Amino acid sequence: MGGERPQADYEAPACAEPVEHTALRPKAGTGTRRADLLPTRAAETTLAKVLNRRFLGKSPLAAWLRLNERAFALLPSGALKLRAVQAYARCLHTLVRMCDSRTMYFGTFFMRNRPQLDLVLRLVGQRDPTAPALKVLVVACSIGAEVYSLVGTIRSRSPGINMTVTAIDVSADAMEFARRGRYPLYGCEFTGENIFERLTAEERTNLFESSGDCLSIRPWVREGITWLTGDAADPALAGQLGTHDMVFANNFLCHLHSADSEQCLRNIVRFVKPGGYLFVSGVDLDARAKVVKDLRLVPVTDLLEEIHAGDPSLIKDWPFRYWGLEAFDPQRADRDQRYASALRVPMRDPQVGDAAWA
Repeated sequence: MGGERPQADYEAPACAEPVEHTALRPKAGTGTRRADLLPTRAAETTLAKVLNRRFLGKSPLAAWLRLNERAFALLPSGALKLRAVQAYARCLHTLVRMCDSRTMYFGTFFMRNRPQLDLVLRLVGQRDPTAPALKVLVVACSIGAEVYSLVGTIRSRSPGINMTVTAIDVSADAMEFARRGRYPLYGCEFTGENIFERLTAEERTNLFESSGDCLSIRPWVREGITWLTGDAADPALAGQLGTHDMVFANNFLCHLHSADSEQCLRNIVRFVKPGGYLFVSGVDLDARAKVVKDLRLVPVTDLLEEIHAGDPSLIKDWPFRYWGLEAFDPQRADRDQRYASALRVPMRDPQVGDAAWA
């Protein structure tokens, strides 16, 4: 591992909404910001170094990006749908991703992407009821909001389902917090966000029981979940965990530079059974599209646009935050490969289908 990355002075303001993490190669300790867990490279690219140069203590690139951000704020609401504006915005986002420093966060929400959960329910409904237990893996489980949202939704809608759930995170502290399933109403050491704000009153009552100034996950949701510490980029992890019918790797790869996220995603694909499904949002779209093409993953096009836009916190931050997500462009010839966050891993023998799925 090399030294620390040079710090660009065009960074998200403190009030910007962070994105759920996981990180690679941990160090001890906890806290909301995760810069100490980020992977580093031996050297930055020459172009990134040039773009980050300062003159008289100021960064011309940072000033130019700030000027563009102010200009974009004045555009009419529909302007970002114009192809020319989108193309220019993609160039801006490329520069932001190249030059902005990376910081991991634990910030998240329960029921973060509802269209994705709707698709999961559709796929679960297609399973042969006589098939073995549905094996689910959540990578980068963070403080557990995605895990409990997923498990609570599936068990509520399919109460008789037989499923096993494994959740992993590189941070032992976050994983232990998630395992306890006890969430303070007014923030905690991991995040100060209102992680309950996207829940309906019915969902809040269904998932939680009140205990003083905390909400605790109900036992029927918590039971049967295995919590582990692990590095998503570790090539040995697939051998330790085995393969799964559904793997979720949401909202952490965006915090890695493109080459790192691509390498990590290729490793995560190994956790999925042939014929199984991988859900991966909050990721550099170019890196994901390359992995989809190279590994011949099959995009699931049901609810394609709805899932892509299912987390408004990512869409609103594009293109001036590195984690931002570009608006869906239905006219792109490669739209399925670029925008599908639900992917099916092909069978090794295409003539033999997976009997567990219809």
